[in-house]
Amino acid sequence: MATHGTQAQLLPGTLDLLILKAVSLGPLHGYGILLRIAQISRGGLLVEQGALYPALYRLVQRGWLKANWGTSDNNRRAKFYALTAAGRKRLRGEERDWNRLVAAVAAVLSAQSAAQSAAQSATQPEEL
Repeated sequence: MATHGTQAQLLPGTLDLLILKAVSLGPLHGYGILLRIAQISRGGLLVEQGALYPALYRLVQRGWLKANWGTSDNNRRAKFYALTAAGRKRLRGEERDWNRLVAAVAAVLSAQSAAQSAAQSATQPEEL
């Protein structure tokens, strides 16, 4: 994963997971979802609006989010998104898959460190 400054670049397929998680914490309008993801990730992940809105449309079409018109904090009309029961189920599955992937990648990375440790201990003389 490449980084730009202190922000990580999103991996393909992770945007849906991030949106579902952000909305699981409470209904939000589109821009609020961007802000919540940035806040939760401590600024480490920034989602561009050009990627967000097509993803929101797709998630609504799949029945994982529902959208209703409401009024934003600045008194503007905005579409608010909330997680559906199907979306909650999808989020649990995506979280499980993500955690499995993270564990597998961590195992590969730690194996590299273990190999280096083994090579170092092979060069040290045995204690008698």
